[in-house]
Amino acid sequence: MLQRLRSNRDNLHLALMLALTFSTGVVDAVGYLGLDKVFAGNMTGNVVILGMALAGADDLPWFGPLLALFAFMFGAVIGGRVLRPVKAGWTTRTTWLFTVVGIVLAGLAIALFILGGKPPQPWELVITFFLASAMGLQAATARHIAVKDVTTVVVTSTITGFAADSRLAGGTGQPWFRRAAAIVLIAAGAGLGALLLVAHIGWGVAVAAIVTLIAALLGHIAAHVKHAAPAAPADA
Repeated sequence: MLQRLRSNRDNLHLALMLALTFSTGVVDAVGYLGLDKVFAGNMTGNVVILGMALAGADDLPWFGPLLALFAFMFGAVIGGRVLRPVKAGWTTRTTWLFTVVGIVLAGLAIALFILGGKPPQPWELVITFFLASAMGLQAATARHIAVKDVTTVVVTSTITGFAADSRLAGGTGQPWFRRAAAIVLIAAGAGLGALLLVAHIGWGVAVAAIVTLIAALLGHIAAHVKHAAPAAPADA
């Protein structure tokens, strides 16, 4: 399978970004259900929750979503600064940034296991900050790779394109596989994250860390082979 992906850079990037979309669904389920209604990846959700909370809606937090929003932006700024000097696509910097995301997630999973479950304050806010920062870093890195319709952290624009370009809307064709896959995978990830919460809040974050680290490794290996120049034949 890896050899097949190596032969087509676009397919490689699509497969890896879809995997990260799945892991984002897991992380968002952990954040919303396990960290007091906070989305780590879907900032639209946080902005909506924040607006309703500030308007006085009952039982809605405001500090957690606000913290997650700024933490996500913080991570995205770091990603943007690191990747600004390099061309779009998978590079060594891309690998390192995804690896950092995976390491942060792994560290958070370990911390959650040590804390024994849902973290008390102020640890809940610390976990929220690093979780959202990691997702912001992931989103900025995925944006630099620029796989159409797959941002890894949100599917609203993907759903819009899926519907607007459909035959019902008069469209004649669209990249339906990637759009449908992104929608299904983020939902599947959220479902898995919710199920894993029954066992322990740390398991969902651990799964996301494993997926991210594997994606970083496969992307680096495949990109290295893709760009390796064949040896020049010896002169007769």
